[in-house]
Amino acid sequence: MVEGIAALDRPRSPGLRWTGPEQWHVTLAFIGNVAGAGVADVAAGLAGLRTSVATAVLGPATARLGRAVLVVPVAGLDALAAAVAAVVPPGPDAGRPFTGHLTLARASGRRGVVPPALAGTPVTARWEVAEVALVRSRPGRSGSRYETLAVVGLGAGEKGP
Repeated sequence: MVEGIAALDRPRSPGLRWTGPEQWHVTLAFIGNVAGAGVADVAAGLAGLRTSVATAVLGPATARLGRAVLVVPVAGLDALAAAVAAVVPPGPDAGRPFTGHLTLARASGRRGVVPPALAGTPVTARWEVAEVALVRSRPGRSGSRYETLAVVGLGAGEKGP
């Protein structure tokens, strides 16, 4: 899967910043900043997660998410995202529908736009999601860096819907 994404053409474009493999992830629930002991509470909530292994389906092609983000859609994780949202504190995106995706590039600046021609490149993959991670994002000039704080296994090897 990673090889297929890494093989995608990444043309240089002013104001466009491509993400790398160390930044690729699917956010199931964005909870915002959690300080100190709150991290342990969120990790404990995730540890109580009762759901089965899910199958993520990448593709079928790159797409723009709004005007400023190039993504690959990821389907099959709606039930898992809902289960995670039920055990973590509500964040700034609470109540918004889940839109599974993996971010490939972002346009910089308030008026930045991902060139429409970048959308539509075929890319497909599928994988089992057998764990979820609590991750801290640290924004930086070259994009966010991620630190895994906790990892929780799902189900007992059962296959989800």
